[in-house]
Amino acid sequence: MSESAGRTIPITAVDATGEMVSLYAKQPTIYARSVSGWFAGWRWVLVWATQLLFYGLPWLNWNDRPAVLFDIAARRFYIGPLLLYPQDFIYLTVLLIISAYALFLFTAVAGRLWCGFACPQTVYTEIYMWVERHIEGDRIARMKRDAGPWTADKLLRRSAKQAVWIAIGLWTGFTFVGYFTPIRELGASALQFGLGPWEWFWVLFYGFATYGNAGYMREQVCKYMCPYARFQSAMFDKDTLIISYDGARGDPRGSRPRSLKHGELAGKGKGDCIDCGLCVQVCPTGIDIRNGLQYECIGCAACIDVCNGVMDKMSYPRGLIRYATQNGLDNGWSKALVLRRVLRPRVLVYSLILLLITGAFVGSLMQRTPFRVDVVRDRASLAREVENGQLENVYRLQLMNATEQPQRYLISVAGPAGMQLAPDPVRTVDLPAAEARWVAVNVRLPQHAAAQLGAGAHAMSFEVSSVDRMGRSIGLSEKSTFVVPR
Repeated sequence: MSESAGRTIPITAVDATGEMVSLYAKQPTIYARSVSGWFAGWRWVLVWATQLLFYGLPWLNWNDRPAVLFDIAARRFYIGPLLLYPQDFIYLTVLLIISAYALFLFTAVAGRLWCGFACPQTVYTEIYMWVERHIEGDRIARMKRDAGPWTADKLLRRSAKQAVWIAIGLWTGFTFVGYFTPIRELGASALQFGLGPWEWFWVLFYGFATYGNAGYMREQVCKYMCPYARFQSAMFDKDTLIISYDGARGDPRGSRPRSLKHGELAGKGKGDCIDCGLCVQVCPTGIDIRNGLQYECIGCAACIDVCNGVMDKMSYPRGLIRYATQNGLDNGWSKALVLRRVLRPRVLVYSLILLLITGAFVGSLMQRTPFRVDVVRDRASLAREVENGQLENVYRLQLMNATEQPQRYLISVAGPAGMQLAPDPVRTVDLPAAEARWVAVNVRLPQHAAAQLGAGAHAMSFEVSSVDRMGRSIGLSEKSTFVVPR
C-alpha cells in the first residue's frame, strides 16, 4: 500500500554453532486496487460527512464565538448553545458510555461497521489513497513505478504526492488545534508565524500522525496497533452479519470462458468463483476473504463491490461475497430469515440500554441548571465567636454562570433556627456572561441556638437563585455543614 519496496520485521534465531543471527520476515507491500460500487459509495459519503464536520465546525460561530471551543485556559467548553465547566465532566463520561454501547450494538449486528466506514484511520487512508491514485496511477502503474528506476517523471510524481500528503496533514493538525484556540485567531497568528510553542507542537504532532498513519502505516495500524481487532470476536456470535464468502456456491474455483453459463457450472465441476483474485487486490489489509473471517478484516466491503462487478460481467447472481451470518451460510437461510435472527435478545438488550442512557442524557441536558455552585469551607477559621456572642463559620462559594448573558444571583442560607448570612440575610452577586467567581460568605448562628445544637458539624445548605430570560426563578441548593466547637 505504501510506496516502499516492502516491510521487514526483525526476527532473531540461534544457528547450529550457538551464535545469534538476524532473520527477516519480509512483509509484501499492499497495493490496494481502486473499487466502485454501492459500499464504496457509502464509504465516500461518510468520508465527506465526517470531514465536513471535522474541518467545518471550528469555523462556525454561535453568539459571536466559535460554535465548538474547548477553552482549557479559561476552563470553559462551548458546544453550540451549551456552556460547560470541568464540573460537568459527568456529561463526557455518559457520552463515552453511549459511544461504547453504540459500538457494542453495531458490532453485534454487523461486525466492524465503524472500522470500515467511519474510523479516522479508514477515512484518512481513503483520502491519502485517492491522492496517490490520482498522482501516481492505479495499482499496476504504482507497482511498475516502484519496481523501476528513478526517473524525472517518478521524482515529480513522488514529490507532488508528498507535498499534497503533507499539506493535508498540516491542515488536519491546524484544524485540530482550532478546537482549542479560536481558529480565526489561530490562522492570523500562523500567517505571521506567531503561534505559541504548544500550538506549534500540536499542529506538527497531529499533522505528522495523520501523514504517517494514513500515508505509510495504513494497514499496520489496523492489524497491529488497534486493540479493537483483538477483542472484536468477543462481540460476535453466529448470528452477526459479517462479510463472508459463500464457499458452497463459489467452490471449486477456477477460470472459465465468459460464454460458460451459470446453469452449466455444475456439469463442468465449477463453482461461481472464477479465481480472479480481485477480492484480494482491493483489500486494504491484504487478506483473502475466501479463507474465512480474519481479525485483519476491517469490514470495508470493498471485496463485495468488486466481486459483484465480476458476477455482473459473468452474468452470475450477485452475493458470492456478501454480508451474511455463520448460521445463515451453514443452514442455507434466506435473507429474510437471516435478518430476523439478527434481532436477537442480545441486540434488543443493547438497544434498550442505549435508548435509556441516551434518553437520560438528553433529559439531563435539557433540565440542566444554567449555573453551578461549589462550596468550600474556609480552612483557616472553622468557627469563631463574633459580636453579641454569635458563632460564625466562613465559606467560599464558587458561582459559575453557564449562560452567555449577565446574571444576578441571590444567596441565602437554610439550616437550624436563627441561622443566616451576615451582615445581610440575602447576598446579591452579579456575574458577567460565562464567568465564574469566588465569593466569601459568613454564616452566623445565635449563641443560644448553638448551645441547643451542641458541639459538632450540623447540616445546612446554601440556597442560590436567579431569574432566567423567561422571567422564571431558578434555584439551586448546595449542602454543607456548620461547625459548633466544643
